[in-house]
Amino acid sequence: MVRIRGRIGDWPVDLTLELDPQDWAQLAGQLPAAAETAAAPVSAPGKNDALWQTTLELLRKAGQIEGPQLLEQLSGLAGSEAAGKRLLVRLRHCAQVRMESGADAPIYCWVEAG
Repeated sequence: MVRIRGRIGDWPVDLTLELDPQDWAQLAGQLPAAAETAAAPVSAPGKNDALWQTTLELLRKAGQIEGPQLLEQLSGLAGSEAAGKRLLVRLRHCAQVRMESGADAPIYCWVEAG
């Protein structure tokens, strides 16, 4: 069973998915492929890859940036605030990024690989 909770706009979401053994086996069959690509960004080739690489480079060069300032920069790069927010979410789940609590906002910190 998989449970997904969150919000879509103002609407609360609480979704439970029940998977039978066959579904779990199919998902497990996808794990080796996922492990091979874990180091690479997961996105469609093209503009999204370039935008993601630019996002990573921006944070790497800065070392650390407060969330609101980073959102402003990413929104400009991506062309909209919504696209900038998607990049922030992606950064939160990136192994090369550590989140810290700042006085007024989260701080995104670059973590050297290795």
